[in-house]
Amino acid sequence: MSETPKTDHAYDGIEEYDNPLPGWWKWLFIASIVFCPFYWVFYHSGTKGRSLEDSYNVALAENTRLQFEEIGELKLDGPTIAKFMGKDSWVKVGEAVFRANCVSCHGREGEGKVGPNLTDDFYKNVAEIGDIGMVIANGAGNGAMPKWSNRLHINEMVLVSAYVAKMRGNNVDGRPAEGRQIAPWPDVPADDAETTEGGEGEEADAEGPA
Repeated sequence: MSETPKTDHAYDGIEEYDNPLPGWWKWLFIASIVFCPFYWVFYHSGTKGRSLEDSYNVALAENTRLQFEEIGELKLDGPTIAKFMGKDSWVKVGEAVFRANCVSCHGREGEGKVGPNLTDDFYKNVAEIGDIGMVIANGAGNGAMPKWSNRLHINEMVLVSAYVAKMRGNNVDGRPAEGRQIAPWPDVPADDAETTEGGEGEEADAEGPA
């Protein structure tokens, strides 16, 4: 029979032993309380560069820089956007930029929320494929669409433009069509299209991001 004292708690005939918490557990709990203010001051006091978000952004920028070394600094124009529409590995980078910055207005699939639906054939500020990049860089609608040239690298703007252009024709249910119907995009040059079959896939691997 255990000699451990019991508490005065009893429920449905079940009694509770009075077993104190181990000393190491108590001191660990006290130490964590003492540590918390120092942790909060260091990481959450607003000092630039210390938060997890800042660390992530630094790592992301470094990774992006390494990727962009493969393609150099791109030109934000129609032919370049059309060229990268055919490079699926780089379009995925554009998709990541879109998901990080554009879904609050245009929806996760481009179906439109505050901003217009990007998956149909109707556009308010775009007449040709190069205009996508200009709208992203400079904004539109008197600030309804903000300018991103001061927040995104030019390569990010090219790649997200290619991703937006590639959304066209998906016709995702969302906001109704706005603006006017425009002519189809130009065909992607055959030499710039990535493939995944045979030897042609080797070119795709060489040109895409690591």
